Order: sequence, then structure tokens, then C-alpha cells
Amino acid sequence: MLNVGQLNEGFVLDHIEAGKSMMIYKNLGLGKLDCCVAIIKNARSNKMGKKDIIKIEGGLDLVDLDVLGFIDHNITVNIIKDGKIVEKKSLSLPTEITDVIRCKNPRCITSIEQELKHVFILTDPEKQVYRCKYCEEKYSKK
Repeated sequence: MLNVGQLNEGFVLDHIEAGKSMMIYKNLGLGKLDCCVAIIKNARSNKMGKKDIIKIEGGLDLVDLDVLGFIDHNITVNIIKDGKIVEKKSLSLPTEITDVIRCKNPRCITSIEQELKHVFILTDPEKQVYRCKYCEEKYSKK
């Protein structure tokens, strides 16, 4: 069995769907951080069968929880202090997401104005549907 060292100060992203950890690593910009990051892929889980886990040394302010909630709102964020879990945060779908997905509509202002941010608004939480703020192009997560 693989043993990854204990985290004294930081947070753990748990219950990540197996295989999604590298996408989360990229979207959260964890490679740009100057701290220790451990990725555990395909860990055994009673609840999920297999799961990924990411351990990050440092404060929770290092990551955008809205981006994390957009990617997978079932992820649990465990905050660690002095080697113990002091708080568990649940995520939800953000009502607005910026520069995570890109509008695919060639007529959208974002395809002409390159410096314009790609902003999507949650329009149907049940079906996880987002729409472009500018042209209302639909983006569905499912």
C-alpha cells in the first residue's frame, strides 16, 4: 500500500472522481504555486469505488473554490491544521464562472474581442447548464 506523508497545514481535496485530478491541477493552476502538492490517483474508496485525492500545503486562499465547484461540486475540501481536520467544506455549483470554459459561438463578442473575459452564468442548476453572458450560447456539463 502507498503511504503519502501527513499534512500539517493545508487542505485536502477529497472525493474527486477517479481520473479528474490532473484536470483540476491544471484548471486551478496548482503547478504555478510555490508549495507542496501531492496527487493520489485511483485510491480505493468504499463510497466511490475509486477516487482521486489532492493534498495542498498552504492556505485555502490558494485556490478558487468556484472553479472547483464548477468542475465537480461533489468534492469535499478538508482544512488541515496541526495535522488534524478542523473543517470540512462542501462545494456547490457557482452561479457565475469566469475564464474556465470558452464560448464556442463564432459570432460571440468574445471571439472578436480577445481580451474580453469568458463569463458563463448558471441558468439551470438541475441540468447543470451554463450560458454565455454575452450571447447566451449554451454550455452543458452533462
